[in-house]
Amino acid sequence: MTRVKVCGITRSEDAELAVELGAWALGFILWDGSPRAADPGVVAGIVARHRRKVETVGVFVDPTLDEVASAVTGIGLSAVQLHGDVGPSFCTEVHRRTGVAVIRAFRIGDSADVQDADRYRFVDFHLFDARVEGLEGGSGQTWDWALVRRRQAKVPLILSGGLTAHNVADGVRELEPFAVDVASGTEAAPGIKDPEKLRAFFDAANGALVQ
Repeated sequence: MTRVKVCGITRSEDAELAVELGAWALGFILWDGSPRAADPGVVAGIVARHRRKVETVGVFVDPTLDEVASAVTGIGLSAVQLHGDVGPSFCTEVHRRTGVAVIRAFRIGDSADVQDADRYRFVDFHLFDARVEGLEGGSGQTWDWALVRRRQAKVPLILSGGLTAHNVADGVRELEPFAVDVASGTEAAPGIKDPEKLRAFFDAANGALVQ
């Protein structure tokens, strides 16, 4: 089965369905600038219910160390996903201080973006998303997957950016990523999952490598 990270979770019923479908990870956006921003209290309840079944990932944009550490402790997260301008040393310090896995997210538009990601060799995962001006993620747009061939780092890759039930199998077959990440491609509205889209996405992702 393909590992699937379902991001932009804001409701317990959506988390329940994602876990039932076999999600590897649930992503919760803890940044007020996103239309998918989750209430930390709701997230804490979801994490308490599902932490033994899935990875629970807090998504941050240019946070402080204190903000990340407080969320990890207060919510019980098992991983953090860092967007924005945070450097390699910040990522290392996040892991040292919290002990949880670190996913460094990158907006990919050209080969220079891929080469920049190679500097982050000591994080647990790289997440490649589409570069869209003014957005840190969740654009619903794809990017040129062929750029991955320029990648030197051996850090496990999470494929993101415009994935839906219609194209996720292509991405899995072409890149063989560690996992795929989906948010807008399974939504009825920002932060609200569409059960049928979510089921279709899992079906497509899990059928990608079936011969």
